[in-house]
Amino acid sequence: MAIIYVVLGAAFGFVLSRSGAADYDFIQAMFLFESFQLYGIIGTAVALTAPGLWLIKRYGRTALGRPIEIELKTLNRGTIAGGLLFGVGWSMAGMCPGPIFVNVGEGKVYALAALAGALTGAGVFGALYQRMQPIFALPPIGGPKRSAPQRSALHQ
Repeated sequence: MAIIYVVLGAAFGFVLSRSGAADYDFIQAMFLFESFQLYGIIGTAVALTAPGLWLIKRYGRTALGRPIEIELKTLNRGTIAGGLLFGVGWSMAGMCPGPIFVNVGEGKVYALAALAGALTGAGVFGALYQRMQPIFALPPIGGPKRSAPQRSALHQ
């Protein structure tokens, strides 16, 4: 199964690279409203993904036949602050998480600084999460409490 993920990840990285979505100059041109190519790529991704997610939610099943459940995430102050922080970092670095790995794979040394910044930011967020929960109205670690999933006859 892991080989499928490697192949899909490599294909996704190739598409990001060839489309310009991992190119610093393209990203900056998008944020400066000098080029609209990436807006078209993002719009195409949304247009293709939305009906696909709808179909998965409506008809999707796991490998064991159970329905796939996609939960909506709640909007809170943390979502807004995180989105703003993500956008500022994306604009400054010229890459978001996927393109960081594409740029590292392409041998762009500056991407290592973006990777180090992303990993540091994730680590600091994780370390400070409990302190930030009340400030940003963040959900508890592990999400809301749910009852244990029912085991199918195959797993008993």
